[in-house]
Amino acid sequence: MFAVESSNVEKIIREFTSIHGLPDIPVQWNWIPFSGHWGLSTSLFALAAADARARNEKKNIPDYAINLADQLAKYLGTPPGFEKVEAVKGYVNLYFSTVEYAQRVIDSVIGQKANFGRAARKQEQIMVEFSQPNTHKSFHVGHLRSAILGDTLSRILDFAGYDVIRANYPGDMGLHVIKWLWCYINFHANEKPDKDITQWMGAVYAEASQRLEQNPLLESEIRALYKRWDERDPELVKLWEETREWSLQGFYQIYEALDIHFDRYYFNSQMEIPGKEIVQDLINKKIAIDERPDGAVIVKIDEILGLTKEKFRVFVALRSDGTALYATEDLALARQKFLDYPDLKLSLYIVDVRQSLHFQQVFKTLEIAGYEWAKKCEHIPYELVNLPGNVVMASREGTVVLLEDLMREATQRAYEVVQQKNPDLSEEKKLATAKAVGIGAIKYPMQSRENAKIVTFDWETALDFNGQAAPYIQYAFVRAGSILRKAGGTFDQSVTPEYEMTSQEIELVDVLSRFPREVERAAAEYRTLQIANYAYDLARKFNDFYTQCPVLYVDEPVKNARLRLVMATRQTIANSLTLLGITAPEAM
Repeated sequence: MFAVESSNVEKIIREFTSIHGLPDIPVQWNWIPFSGHWGLSTSLFALAAADARARNEKKNIPDYAINLADQLAKYLGTPPGFEKVEAVKGYVNLYFSTVEYAQRVIDSVIGQKANFGRAARKQEQIMVEFSQPNTHKSFHVGHLRSAILGDTLSRILDFAGYDVIRANYPGDMGLHVIKWLWCYINFHANEKPDKDITQWMGAVYAEASQRLEQNPLLESEIRALYKRWDERDPELVKLWEETREWSLQGFYQIYEALDIHFDRYYFNSQMEIPGKEIVQDLINKKIAIDERPDGAVIVKIDEILGLTKEKFRVFVALRSDGTALYATEDLALARQKFLDYPDLKLSLYIVDVRQSLHFQQVFKTLEIAGYEWAKKCEHIPYELVNLPGNVVMASREGTVVLLEDLMREATQRAYEVVQQKNPDLSEEKKLATAKAVGIGAIKYPMQSRENAKIVTFDWETALDFNGQAAPYIQYAFVRAGSILRKAGGTFDQSVTPEYEMTSQEIELVDVLSRFPREVERAAAEYRTLQIANYAYDLARKFNDFYTQCPVLYVDEPVKNARLRLVMATRQTIANSLTLLGITAPEAM
């Protein structure tokens, strides 16, 4: 935003270093923490140290940096666009003109609109793998965090300039599927789901688990069915393909309702044979130890690395009976991603924290095996979502809140609030608004806490119009739109705030100016929390401004300047909500 000004200062600094025979080193800028004024700061310590090395002189570097900073500050004077320059303890601080800075920020937002905060394309690919639901099971609140975190992280990385590949890896084969097929064949043959597909699939799975718990002798039938699968019994494979498609159709419906999409689907059933081939290669290279039939195929990672303290433990790559594990398939999946996308800069896995050791073992084993790209694989862990009362979601026990039910209830609760707050809206707009508010209420809590912290979902917090929740942020957007409509529309002409701006206006401008940096930081740290907190902070500052600073009933030039500030704020709230995958409604 102030590239021209900072570039001009850099030219003056190069003049200064040339005149004094100092080394020509890059200028590193840092934003000065906001305290009523905006500014940039650069340190002279690196220059002082470089000059001392070049002259082969022993100098007191801190004192020398202070002296250089004092000289440079005097040499700079007050460059265009700045109102004050000062030297402080080896740093040179340059402060922008408050009025000019505010105008520049507001003009940037209004001019760039939905692209405000978007970085230039980096020409670098990042794959984000997320959601990974198991077919033949229900889709419940516990699955939501991976789906929502992955979607938002993908949006942030794309906005930060990366070419993002959104990947999903449903678990479409394993013991859970065999249990489901056993229950279907024996108790639900020829039945088909007509609606609420994942709910019906989940009910059959829960029934299978209950029947097996009540009669453990039935496990022999499960083993026999698994053997038929391993032998690729045509009748069983056909049934599996049909019922898997039911699950996938249910997932597609859920993703559409949540505005989540994927560029690539991988399935664990595709990775079984390639995974076994990789394991055999590990055995051939003496990396893995084959203890079959009495034991499994294992990799003693710590021993191979010569570690005296246990870190990676023993990685089990294949069962004693030769059947594949999730580990077997994850070895193949990691390789397949880089075969399909050889230019990947990173392959991120959004999977719950309980799998942390598993992924450390998978990635390190592949690295030992000589796959250079293994260092580009990274696990982004997250904690679980609980029901109120600390009840953990479990599909086999039926202690789940199904997503279909959750979305219905969210929409209904939001509809009641909309009906109360804005009864004059048309029924169509009430329903659309209720959906936007309801889905936003579900999404925001999943990403407004640190990934490593458990989320306990409850309605009072999720639908809070006065606290840190999506409806509060959405309502700020609606309020800003209402002000602009009452004022008669848009205000595209740039305005210099030719009056003494209030602290509320200055603080609001400061939050607006932070958005590009918050996006950059969120992308660098893979933290959706950064944007969730920012959106709330922006809405809170706007409400402070709204309550303290009249907009419609104030004289010019204040009115027009404040209307443009409202316009810029509304746009930035919309951009923030878009990154969070939350709709910005027109009315509430």
